[in-house]
Amino acid sequence: MSFLKIGDQAPDFVTIDQDGNELKLSDFKGSKVILYFYPKADTPGCTAESCNLRDNYNDLIGKGYKIIGVSADNQQKQKKFAEKYELPFALIPDVDKTILKAFGTWGMKKMYGKDYEGILRTTYIIDELGKIEKIFEKVETKNHAAQILKAMQG
Repeated sequence: MSFLKIGDQAPDFVTIDQDGNELKLSDFKGSKVILYFYPKADTPGCTAESCNLRDNYNDLIGKGYKIIGVSADNQQKQKKFAEKYELPFALIPDVDKTILKAFGTWGMKKMYGKDYEGILRTTYIIDELGKIEKIFEKVETKNHAAQILKAMQG
């Protein structure tokens, strides 16, 4: 459950992407941003979600969106993931979980009756001014682009 709310200013961050390029959220002001947090690169759900965004990339870009993916995987793993699936957008290796914690996407999860800490699959839509416009906590991994576009029509 996110502690950030619609209308809040998205926390800014300065980091590197999978290729080692500096990336700042504030550099995206003036564009809408799909900031999606996923548990682990190259796992079935995360691959489905990332490839769905890739497959609908031109539609999303055409509507003014930029896409950034974040997980706690290291830079090398993010780079391999991006190359393997030809992902045309930035992936952030947030190994120290600074960005994950700032967005409230690191927390308690439950699997097979066990509680553990992990990444809560969440997508934030950030408007041109850097404010949170929409939060998806129930992500449809195989249909995420359509889920975003449908929700943002209004």
